[in-house]
Amino acid sequence: MTMLAKALEYADFDKFDRVRVPKIHYAGMLQYDGELKLPSQYLVTPPEIERTSGEYLVHNGVRTFACSETVKFGHVTFFWNGNRSGYFNEEMEEYVEIPSDVGITFNVQPKMNALEIAEKARDAILSGKFDQVRVNLPNGDMVGHTGDIEATVVACKAADGAVQTIIDAIEQVGGIYVITADHGNAEDMVKRDKSGKPLLDKSGKLQILTSHTLEPVPIAIGGPGLKAGVRFRNDVPTGGLANVAATVINLHGFEAPNDYEPTLIEVVDN
Repeated sequence: MTMLAKALEYADFDKFDRVRVPKIHYAGMLQYDGELKLPSQYLVTPPEIERTSGEYLVHNGVRTFACSETVKFGHVTFFWNGNRSGYFNEEMEEYVEIPSDVGITFNVQPKMNALEIAEKARDAILSGKFDQVRVNLPNGDMVGHTGDIEATVVACKAADGAVQTIIDAIEQVGGIYVITADHGNAEDMVKRDKSGKPLLDKSGKLQILTSHTLEPVPIAIGGPGLKAGVRFRNDVPTGGLANVAATVINLHGFEAPNDYEPTLIEVVDN
């Protein structure tokens, strides 16, 4: 529940006389959900995101399949498309949402729906109907947030197995894979001091870190469809997620728009 919602809920509180009620106006930094209008009051107008890579590729004939479970479905559809709902072209795209578990914390079922996501991706790849298949495996993030280290190990193993299933399918069709993440979470789950030494609580136990980490995340590109001479550039010292869009467009054989952040790859003649 947001602070604004709480304020509205308690506006008619009548269990005792509070004497004074502060006049407070709650507002979020920006509106993060344009469909549900959340929050309703905000300080910064959300930016309009246009000409996304998904739109570019669909308009250039790239047939697309996207899949995740509920907690990350928006990340491969709504957010991926610039906070835009629906398809750019229903005949060129297919989105599949696998319902996430409800009523439990994610460490109770740390494997989540990784297997189902991998199977949907595998079937889409082997079907030959799509030129791009994108998925989000949320295990490391969602289970990592619980602070349960043992469950997070299980979660990461499940995600690894799902990735292997997808790569095996890519190998069969002669495709290319791109594997990356939007942030870290599960690779370091203890709080540390400035020197990197783990912090302990008053009882001597490790202080668990449940937030996202700040270290760079890896990106891996490969597969039998990758042309000879393609390699990572060494002149993009601050490469990040913004560079992935142009990279994927290049891997599909197109030249990315010149106002995109630069691609991470180049082709070198052997």
